[in-house]
Formats: sequence, structure tokens, C-alpha cells
Amino acid sequence: MTTIDDRQPVNTLLRVAAGLWVIWGLVHMFAGIVTIGRDTPEAVQGIADDVEPAVLDVAYPDAAGAIIDQHGFNLLWIGAVTLVCAFFIWRRSLNAVLLAALVGGLADIGYFVFMDLGGYVNFIPGTLMTLVSASAIITSFTAAYLGRTTPIDARETVAP
Repeated sequence: MTTIDDRQPVNTLLRVAAGLWVIWGLVHMFAGIVTIGRDTPEAVQGIADDVEPAVLDVAYPDAAGAIIDQHGFNLLWIGAVTLVCAFFIWRRSLNAVLLAALVGGLADIGYFVFMDLGGYVNFIPGTLMTLVSASAIITSFTAAYLGRTTPIDARETVAP
């Protein structure tokens, strides 16, 4: 496991990032469970919470319900992965920093592009969670950069 140097400012940044990923992960796990547990119209209304509920209260085909349940499952596992990563980020794992950024960051890019820019969601909780993941990524990448154990200038280069 590749670790990040344990200097105090770096530790503080990593702990802030870990805390942000814990919040983000728990919110997404909860959203996944709620999405799977609801009937399709209520689940769609919960996801697209800035759309008039009556517009979304229609008879969805079973296939649409399966798609919404798959989305809920994805929210659940994505949240779980980032929650586990948060533990290892706290312990200064560079691999966990990268995995959380990849999983949580890509999930939120899709959310931002299709839901936020589409105007289908309220600021809280959705857009706020996008800002939380972006803050976690920026904070943890800053810590990783500041806490690299070998300065870039001191690395040996191998001649071909």
C-alpha cells in the first residue's frame, strides 16, 4: 500500500477529506436503500426532486422499475466503496485517495451533467453532495501532493 507522508498539515487535509467521504458515502448508501425500497414513481420523485411530483406519478413499466432499482443499487455500492476508502484515506493511503476520487468523482460528474444541468434536482441534497465530493477530491489530492515522500526533483532518472 502506497502511503502519504505523515506531516501534520497533510494529516489534517487527509482527515478532512476522509470526513467528507464518510458523509458522501453514507448519504449515497441511504439514498440507494431508499430508492430500492420505494415503488418506482416515488423513487423517481425522490431522485428528480425539483420536478413537479404529479408529472412523475405515472404507471412505469416493470423494466423502468428495474432500471431505477439498479440505480439504487449503484448508489449503495458507490457509497460503500467511498466509505471504505475514507477509512484508508484517514490512514494515508494514496490508493484509497485515487479510488475514492475515481468512484465518487465519476458518479458525481454524471449526476452534475444529467441532473443538475438538466434542472431536475434541488440544491440539497444532490448538488451539495457534488460539492462535498469535489471538496474531498481537491483536499485529498492536495494532501497527496504535499505529502509525497520523494520530492519530484530528487527522483532518479534511468537512462535508456
